[in-house]
Amino acid sequence: MAAPVAPVDGVLAALAARKRWRLHHIAGAAALIAFLLWCADGVNLRPRELAGALPLIGEYFYRMAPPKWEFSEVLWKPALETIYIALWGNVIAIVIGLPLGVLAASNVTRSAPLRAAAKALLNLQRSISEMIWAVFFVAAVGLGPFPGALALGVNFGGILGRLYAEALENIDPGPVEALAATGASRLQVILYAMFPQALPQFVTYNLYWFEVGVRSATVLGMVGAGGIGFELVTTIRLFEWRETGVVLLLILAMVTLIDLASTWIRARIY
Repeated sequence: MAAPVAPVDGVLAALAARKRWRLHHIAGAAALIAFLLWCADGVNLRPRELAGALPLIGEYFYRMAPPKWEFSEVLWKPALETIYIALWGNVIAIVIGLPLGVLAASNVTRSAPLRAAAKALLNLQRSISEMIWAVFFVAAVGLGPFPGALALGVNFGGILGRLYAEALENIDPGPVEALAATGASRLQVILYAMFPQALPQFVTYNLYWFEVGVRSATVLGMVGAGGIGFELVTTIRLFEWRETGVVLLLILAMVTLIDLASTWIRARIY
């Protein structure tokens, strides 16, 4: 009696499909590598020169030791300014990003033109770097930490607004439908069914972007927007490498402490 052919045909078909899948991914990987090589030519990538520059970069760090610790006495005020800039930048970002994020969420705002306008504003805010916003605000309101906070607020508002919209669009629709079925108004559905689900993600996003804000605020001083960045640039320009080392260590300590605090808060949210 002849053996059944169907199972053998199925195995052969599966092997052929697996082979086609492998060839497809190999071709995709080859195309990606070719594209990266093409981009490397466009960016004038020079690995050999980079390897030759590594000892020079190492020399800079060698000159930072030992740090000139007495210089830290003049850094406390700029360091606190950096924290203030990041904190108020986040507050401004929430004020700007939350309403725009709500308007940009497809399951919250039913008007397509209104959603498109909100997304366009968010795209504009985040497509311009916080450094460029800082230049604009320094020219508009003068030097100091205030234009730095405004720059972070506008740029991060665009980023957070988009993240808020995605968080709202990814919520479980079950509680929303259940509350709507009881006769609740649209505002009540948003406040009591949508926001509570998205709130943990909102907090996580704000904590993360506060950390990013501290790092960004350290360089806004380069354009006169306050913070510790001015001291960092000044020490580098004066070739005071030991003082530069103190500034970098202080920035590292600030970012590390904020990261630990954020991790502690996030662990208690979920």
